[in-house]
Amino acid sequence: MRAIMKVSFIGIGNMGTPMAAHLIARGFDVTVFDVRQEAAREFVTAHGGKMGTSLAEAGRDAQAAITMLPDHSDVRKVLLGADGLVSVLTSGAIAIDMSTSDPNATRSIGHELAERGIWYLDAPVMGGVVFAKDATLDILVGGDDEQIDRCMPLFMAMGRHVFRCGPLGSAHALKLLANYVNASTLVVVLEAIAVGLKFGLDVRSMTDALTSMCCGRQHPLEKKVIPQVLTLEFGTGMALGLMAKDVSLAADFAHKIGAASALAGCMRQIWTDAATKIGTKADHTEIVKLWEEAIGAQLEGCGS
Repeated sequence: MRAIMKVSFIGIGNMGTPMAAHLIARGFDVTVFDVRQEAAREFVTAHGGKMGTSLAEAGRDAQAAITMLPDHSDVRKVLLGADGLVSVLTSGAIAIDMSTSDPNATRSIGHELAERGIWYLDAPVMGGVVFAKDATLDILVGGDDEQIDRCMPLFMAMGRHVFRCGPLGSAHALKLLANYVNASTLVVVLEAIAVGLKFGLDVRSMTDALTSMCCGRQHPLEKKVIPQVLTLEFGTGMALGLMAKDVSLAADFAHKIGAASALAGCMRQIWTDAATKIGTKADHTEIVKLWEEAIGAQLEGCGS
């Protein structure tokens, strides 16, 4: 089996930029494409590689095509659209979606690609921009085991751990559920601290006690509330609109398989309202402003 060296990378955004840069640094022959051509041009100037002026140019002769895009509809268009990668990828090539996408859409795309002899893996990442820059992402992968083995050098250039999740779509399902847990826990912690502040509790006492008693080394409290919200940093790199999208996808996913819950519906509403009121481009930790407005307790800057 030939080693993968020639890679097409579609989507040079906050996450895609460092991920593609790490591939180039590891010696892969990378051609990037982004609808914002200036972003792709700046990437090549800074990191090397080549720029495709169209999807066809970016994907021609690629052994693997990686997508890192906002939504599964964008992924479908890039792969299967009239001028999509499917027009130039050859039989035996692998398409890898590293976006956060709908698992059912992933399986549908995979079926259509398979009819053309193209393999498909879902490989969403956990960790955010900081981890992408450090090449310490956790990568969840679903699909054919032999093709996952074939892509391991790619994954290990961008991350530190690879978790095999099962057949195609499994990784996207797990990523949605993980983001749902993350988003829901952040909401619960922020609300609890806001109520405590309203009563007059000290914020540091609360975060110390919550960490010790019931949260442990819990990601939203330890990595978001304490270093981002309480210090006014708001710099996780994950936009509020994207988190709202992920929570909505998770709720839809649960509903489609007959596992809908009241909590998922509530979380969807909370995050959708936050995106509307605060703005989709705000950092997702700025959702704290909902409780500051509703309860009248100022969390921002309490830890600075």
